[in-house]
Amino acid sequence: MNSLGIAKSPGDTRVVVAMSGGVDSSVTAALLHEQGYQVIGVTLQLYDHGAAIGRSGACCAGQDIYDAKRVADRLGMPHYVLDYEDRFRADVMESFADSYARGETPIPCVTCNRTVKFRDLLRRAEELDADLLATGHYVRHVLGAAGPELHRAVDSNRDQSYFLYATTRGQLARLRFPLGGLPKSEVRALAHRFGLVNADKPDSQDICFVPNGDYAGVVAKLRPEAAASGDIVHIDGTVLGRHNGIIHFTIGQRRGLGIASTDGPLFVTKLNPQARQVVVGPKSALATQRIPVADVNWLDEVAAGDAIEVDVRLRSAQAPVSAMVTVLPDGTASVELRAPQFGVAPGQAAVFYRGARLVGGGTISRERQTRAA
Repeated sequence: MNSLGIAKSPGDTRVVVAMSGGVDSSVTAALLHEQGYQVIGVTLQLYDHGAAIGRSGACCAGQDIYDAKRVADRLGMPHYVLDYEDRFRADVMESFADSYARGETPIPCVTCNRTVKFRDLLRRAEELDADLLATGHYVRHVLGAAGPELHRAVDSNRDQSYFLYATTRGQLARLRFPLGGLPKSEVRALAHRFGLVNADKPDSQDICFVPNGDYAGVVAKLRPEAAASGDIVHIDGTVLGRHNGIIHFTIGQRRGLGIASTDGPLFVTKLNPQARQVVVGPKSALATQRIPVADVNWLDEVAAGDAIEVDVRLRSAQAPVSAMVTVLPDGTASVELRAPQFGVAPGQAAVFYRGARLVGGGTISRERQTRAA
């Protein structure tokens, strides 16, 4: 059994590495190449917005493709660029725009991982007769008693498991994440040891097709009707002002509302796209205890009616909190929080953990959220 859990020698094991042009995926390729695996680098051309605005550092920009190729050339390994722009637009960008237009706060990286990167790229890996697909995500692949498991990264500051909850068990069997047990500082050091051209390249902080952070501007181009103006309304029904489109707001938002209040700070408590209303109120109105979750993916064995004690993460940067998850007959789930949480936003993910292990997750729904008493 080799280091990737395959009953072959490294030299007989072919691994496709998804190379974004960043330091993490480059080090992943270099590590596997050093260990003697047959490594093939693949870079996806998704959306070249970075080049269009003259800014490098976005994950899909032309510079990143060039950086990935230079790394592959240095390592002496084959490298392919796949044009996935059409499927990326259909599966990720259009979904992102639709979700925002519904008054949600979507996570396009989850959709991209579930579709273009893992579904489509795994198929391409099969066509290349590869045994595995490896990525530079900070998450751990652990072989448990019942099969492969997904665990949080050792470096808690870099952990990306929240964005990978939609990975299926079938996909997980063919995925590997070599950086999950390393701190970022060591990855940088390895990049320098390998002499990689992007060893000091900054990490991208933006969604690749929104490199300037203007989510609303992207949505307005794809769904112009979502930029329609409307009223900002207090939860008591009082109209407080006007807005220039619900796509500029998210649940829990406090700043940038453009209204004055004499009764303390106001927060966005609800978005009503049909009435084009942004509803605001005091922080207490945001307290939520029961959350409906749809499109649930389980990496553990569960059955309808099961009630499971978990820690749930409701935002990528939020610490997990205690909850009870009930599996419903229609495949959805209901999350009962032990203590109320504030600013729970539809469209975000609720990701379930038992200790370090990720056991499932889904999309927070707009309907039937129960506010705390």
